[in-house]
Amino acid sequence: MQPVIETILLRQMASGERLYLQIYKFIGAQPGKKVYIQSNLHGAEIAGNAVIHQLIEFLLTINDTDLTGEIWLVPVCNPMGTNERAHHFSPGRYCIYEAKDWNRIFWDYEKQANNLVAFTKSQLHLDLEVIRQNYLTIIKQEFAKILEKINSPSSVPYTELFGYKLQNLSLDADYLIDLHSSTNQALDYVYYFRNREDSAKYFLLDFGILLDKYDGDAFDEAFIKPWLALEVCFKELGRDIKFDVEAWTLELGAGMQMNPDSVAKGVRGVKSYLSQKSVLQMPDFSGDTKTHEMIFVSSSNRKKYYAIAGGMIQSRIELGTSVKAGDKLYQILSFNKEGKLPTVIDVCAQHDGLVYDVATNQAVNEGEFVLGIVS
Repeated sequence: MQPVIETILLRQMASGERLYLQIYKFIGAQPGKKVYIQSNLHGAEIAGNAVIHQLIEFLLTINDTDLTGEIWLVPVCNPMGTNERAHHFSPGRYCIYEAKDWNRIFWDYEKQANNLVAFTKSQLHLDLEVIRQNYLTIIKQEFAKILEKINSPSSVPYTELFGYKLQNLSLDADYLIDLHSSTNQALDYVYYFRNREDSAKYFLLDFGILLDKYDGDAFDEAFIKPWLALEVCFKELGRDIKFDVEAWTLELGAGMQMNPDSVAKGVRGVKSYLSQKSVLQMPDFSGDTKTHEMIFVSSSNRKKYYAIAGGMIQSRIELGTSVKAGDKLYQILSFNKEGKLPTVIDVCAQHDGLVYDVATNQAVNEGEFVLGIVS
């Protein structure tokens, strides 16, 4: 099947050049769920672009009868971040002009939903899909007010314009998948939200982190947080419901790299997820998730280790290693300007856990990130 390809103007630069987004829309023979998948929101995190490319190549080989609903694919979704350079390195995590993380700028309806209880009471006995459409209508009405600000003479900072463009594409999706990588080097894993553990297994990854602590400004958080809040409100009023609305962030390997193994896991995971959700008719994945075992941990149990002194990191423990409290994690080779010989400082684990993220740079100033452990 062939996609509908749309190009959207994103920004005009001072030199006159323009930046664009390109969307590949694969639309099935039968109506159904809308899936939104984007990659490269952070500039150095490029592996998701290869995942989307391989998904496009796969979707070109199937018939429209093999797809129920529609899949929207947006690679290189943040050209400002992707094009940023510092010598040979691609940072691209922050909008330098506004000093904001590109993934902490999104509009969260739940933060302004003051009438949530009243809305829930009015919907208490309605069908689940009717409730979803009614709530989505309200979200869209509030979201449309951003465009009024954008089009006003005073307009808005670029991060608000950029956030609006991406959210406008994804606001009415049923399933949202945001493809990331570690800015450094990390395991392949999925971030998931409350009561979505069963669906998390569909990605066939070994490791999942529950986002039990967040501010709502990240892309996946802003998308699903209003729906999670509505579920809680219904439960407090005596009705236990769960909307078939899901948001995921897949973390696929290291920054500035398209690791083939991480890319393959991402492609396999997305195909499996869409198969289990009956978006794609792919019997090959029907049994894999039933036997797949996955480790689930909470984001609040992550511990980042920062350098206790400036120097060079050596003898660092390997990524993916399980550690016990007291195990040596790494050494700092510390030079001084005090007329003394260099010293080697051992740093040990405070708690048991799994090393899931390590810094690429092994030269650190005091207070810089060295590694992350989750328990």
